[in-house]
Amino acid sequence: MRKYGLNNITGVLSKNSVAAEQDNIESNRPDPNVRQEDENTERGNWSSKREYMLSMIGYAVGLGNVWRFPYLAYKHGGGAFLIPYTIMLAVAGLPLFFMESSFGQFCSQGPINVWKAVPILQGVGITMMLVSIFVAIYYNVIIAYSIYYLFASFQYPLPWSVKDCSSTAYNITTASLNVTSENQTCQNEFSAGQSPSEKYWDEVALQRTSSMNETGPVVWHLALCLLLAWILVGGALFKGIKSSGKVVYFTATFPYIVLFILLVRGATLEGAKDGIEFYIGSKSNLTKLADAEVWKDAATQIFFSLSVAWGGLMALSSYNKFYNNCYQDSIIVCVTNCGTSVFAGFAIFSILGHMAHVYQRPVSEVADAGFALAFIAYPDALSKLPISPLWSILFFLMLITLGLDSQFAGIEVIATCLQDAYPKVLKSKRGIVTTAVCIVLFLLGLPCVTGAGIYWVNLIDTFCAGWILLVAGLLEVLGLSILYGGNRFIKDIEMMIGTKSALFWLWWRACWFFITPVVLSIILVWSLYTFTSPTYGSVAYPDWGISLGWCISAFCLIWIPIVAVWKVYKASGGPWQRIKAACSPTEDWGPYLECHRGERYGTSGATDHTVVEGEKGECSCMA
Repeated sequence: MRKYGLNNITGVLSKNSVAAEQDNIESNRPDPNVRQEDENTERGNWSSKREYMLSMIGYAVGLGNVWRFPYLAYKHGGGAFLIPYTIMLAVAGLPLFFMESSFGQFCSQGPINVWKAVPILQGVGITMMLVSIFVAIYYNVIIAYSIYYLFASFQYPLPWSVKDCSSTAYNITTASLNVTSENQTCQNEFSAGQSPSEKYWDEVALQRTSSMNETGPVVWHLALCLLLAWILVGGALFKGIKSSGKVVYFTATFPYIVLFILLVRGATLEGAKDGIEFYIGSKSNLTKLADAEVWKDAATQIFFSLSVAWGGLMALSSYNKFYNNCYQDSIIVCVTNCGTSVFAGFAIFSILGHMAHVYQRPVSEVADAGFALAFIAYPDALSKLPISPLWSILFFLMLITLGLDSQFAGIEVIATCLQDAYPKVLKSKRGIVTTAVCIVLFLLGLPCVTGAGIYWVNLIDTFCAGWILLVAGLLEVLGLSILYGGNRFIKDIEMMIGTKSALFWLWWRACWFFITPVVLSIILVWSLYTFTSPTYGSVAYPDWGISLGWCISAFCLIWIPIVAVWKVYKASGGPWQRIKAACSPTEDWGPYLECHRGERYGTSGATDHTVVEGEKGECSCMA
């Protein structure tokens, strides 16, 4: 047996000591993106209140405001639809938005770590992160579609306006990407009922196969556009909120400029009045309010439009200063979001009205939603305008900026969860984390830019961005109002925004304890009861595709019971004591910084910080 002398032992101990010291230095290395003047010098804060508000508005205002709400309003009685829409904003959207933003701001943690308040529900945070991952994969594909159409708009006439398929306009050269869509052929006669813009979307842009069973090759011009989209996202988020906060000055405001320009231009066109009449004019049908589906669609649109239960609101608000007025912010963002939806409808339907006039068809036959509106109907309408490339460029730039804002928050959810889970390792490596996430998600998104890509996009959207979020939102409001305690949560909020009267909290108590859970439960049950297998147009999905969709849903939701069982198992005592312990806050739950914990949370479990008293009751805590 080999014997170690004293020198050998000393050498080993010295090496271990050096290694431990290096690990300690690495864990204590400051985040280069955090400024010394930040209140939270470990996680960082928004550089200004303006950047936070623009980020929240950009996150909430997305593609759905432009391509879904106007169609729903037209479909469900025009102006009459605003009645259930506003009511659902008050009873479901705003209460959840206020709850999430104040929840994240109070503890300065992302959507997983916030559940230290109710550990048994920490799986809800994991579900939110997984949903954000799946949605980020296909959402950037939609941005890639918009980028491709943007490049295609730099030619005259617009390629989707050409009726003669032998025209070279269908052989698009995208100089900015240095790629050419080669060998694009189509018949000289369009099939009955299919417009040139629809033909272009299917055969040139998507190169769509006949079904999901036929994958087809990677569509390289879309793959390169997807790469560009991820480069834009990664570049904007490389320094976290410090860099994205600067980008949103453009991406959050530019869509409003374009919508205003399109509205002014559309209002001067012949037939615009007919489009607006169909949208929200004198043809509003109040009898539609008796239809239960109208209320269901209004509640669903509010819920998804405000981006609640995705985790993004918690992630973004977690970088606020502790005494920020999250109540006021929630009101402003929610009202802005809904106002944008209504405003976008005027811009969309004024030009669709002109399109209907040109085709001598009713507005109802040209109005559409989703992909059909963004990449078929509206581009077709824009091609009928003078200087059509200009309007097309503006429209697709608007879609890109709308999508990027929402994508920023989705990636922020993932990065924040990773950094909160491994703060010592990843605290100073924000750029590396963001780059790695973008590369992985780009690779996972490649199946969405094959010939069958649009089927994958539609499948993930159906099974991942639907009723799963309703489950997460319902558990969230029940967990905070019942398990954690609604009154306790209200006292937490008052620590940030100041004490309010009982009358002020009357409405929020009614919503959090009863109205909002009931509304979400009804929508969830109804959504599951009326669920039908997804289709893309007339193309049905194969059985394996439907099964895969349910597997995606199960994968996102399974962590809720798994984590709940694990938390109960790890607790000590009898069965009831274990459950009670898993439903009680952890010792380190509360405001992130010791100087904010006050008498209610004391100093137990808090991170040791030096407290420097500041003005207006604020403090800056330096490690």
